[in-house]
Amino acid sequence: MYSNKENVNILTALLVAHGVRHAVVCPGSRNAPIVHNLNECPDIQCYPVTDERSAGFYALGMTQCLKEPVVVCVTSGTALLNLAPAVAEAYYQHQSLVVVSADRPAAWIDQLDGQTLPQPDALGRFVRKAVSLPKPHDEEERWYCNRLVNEALLVRHAPVHINVPISEPLFDFSVSSLPEEREIAFLPADTPAHTLSHVVRMFMQAKRPMLIAGQPMNPNMDEAVCLVEDDECYVPDFVLYTGGSIVSKRVKHFLRKAKETWTVNETGEVNDTFMNLTHVVQGDGDVVADQVRFMLEQQPHPFVQQWDELLERVRQHAIAYQPAYSQMATVKCVESQRSKVESQFPIHYANSTAIRLANIYASHPVYCNRGVNGIDGSLSTAAGFSCVTDEPVICVIGDLSFFYDQNALWNQNLRGNFRILLMNNGKGGIFNMLSGLEQSPARDRFVAAGHHTSAKGICEQNDIVYLRAEDMTEMQEGVERLLQEQSDRPMLLEVFTDAAVDEQVFRDYYAQIRKNR
Repeated sequence: MYSNKENVNILTALLVAHGVRHAVVCPGSRNAPIVHNLNECPDIQCYPVTDERSAGFYALGMTQCLKEPVVVCVTSGTALLNLAPAVAEAYYQHQSLVVVSADRPAAWIDQLDGQTLPQPDALGRFVRKAVSLPKPHDEEERWYCNRLVNEALLVRHAPVHINVPISEPLFDFSVSSLPEEREIAFLPADTPAHTLSHVVRMFMQAKRPMLIAGQPMNPNMDEAVCLVEDDECYVPDFVLYTGGSIVSKRVKHFLRKAKETWTVNETGEVNDTFMNLTHVVQGDGDVVADQVRFMLEQQPHPFVQQWDELLERVRQHAIAYQPAYSQMATVKCVESQRSKVESQFPIHYANSTAIRLANIYASHPVYCNRGVNGIDGSLSTAAGFSCVTDEPVICVIGDLSFFYDQNALWNQNLRGNFRILLMNNGKGGIFNMLSGLEQSPARDRFVAAGHHTSAKGICEQNDIVYLRAEDMTEMQEGVERLLQEQSDRPMLLEVFTDAAVDEQVFRDYYAQIRKNR
């Protein structure tokens, strides 16, 4: 049996019609009719998460894994505002996050009634489409409600917000079946063959072309640009840009010297990262990149070969460099051991130091919340990813990111396939890398948030298998257990390092690159 709220039933029916199969649901009374319907619907699997901020990132992780829309449903009031970080991240990652919020009737907004605030458009420009559903009284309003839901669910590769005002009484579940609703289908126009050929032709005809992919992969580019510095012989005149954001500021500044950039993305958005964008091609960037690589095999380009040789030098340096016990040594160990296991499982890297080290050692695509570069949901995103796959999923994360998002572990959804490598050096180590900040007496305590916290207690209260490492041998043995040991519960390896050593090892890596130029 379903709710007697017609707008809720229209919404539920259309979620099913548009292929939505997973929903993260948060507790509350105003959204109870929606949660009841989602749980009642055999086509939708629900995942309860109490913390709304964490729930948003759980849903984000699911969309990453499934490549399909995922609902996150919250009650009225500030519950919706807690989704803002995850929604902003989903916006810049082009992920299909469907925010469904229950709301009070509009008449009670700003009347000092509990849990009421203006919810329509509360998420601002971080959603591609925001609608607030009417309570249908006649066929025209019913058509309008149907149309609004269809319009929202037709959006792909971006978050949307569906707000549902619900009046009391809330808990009447007397409708036997969902209505048959009109589904509006969208038929995308594939990139025409001649357009694809034109892009590839422009690349091959350029004197100094460069194909660069943003997230989920752009390894060793930072070191390569560090090597060439201002050498004009390496500056491209034509950049073909696919994928998401680029981590390295050095790379972005370098590519702003290029003459022009063509970007290929599925949404047709204008992303002028390098400040020289001349063409936006709506299409599948992977298809275009594969075609370019095929042409390069048939007709090698001297400029591309020059860059390939440079990147190979950097890769060999990364392999040869033996870092002392540090966070860099830890990530190198993780990537080395991952390459030896039978299952090449996905890895999520948190922001700041973790993803920068991944850019050195990861030779495969990685996941990271680089849309808005926040640390607030890195653990929840990886956790949500692990809920909808049977593969092992590992999250490599720093201490501030971990402790900020520890509520990712406080829920009933996690299983033994979720593994966490926590690199704890007692502060936000990335702030040691910012030139000039060392002059401030506020750096360590207030900017880098120095602390003496351990994850052991958090693991105990959440039934997480806890491992600890304080030297190279313990770290290597712990990584091996983390990647290979069977467990019914999630596992966490906490690697304790010294922030000053982490900084010195990282700087030495780049110093040796420059020395061997």
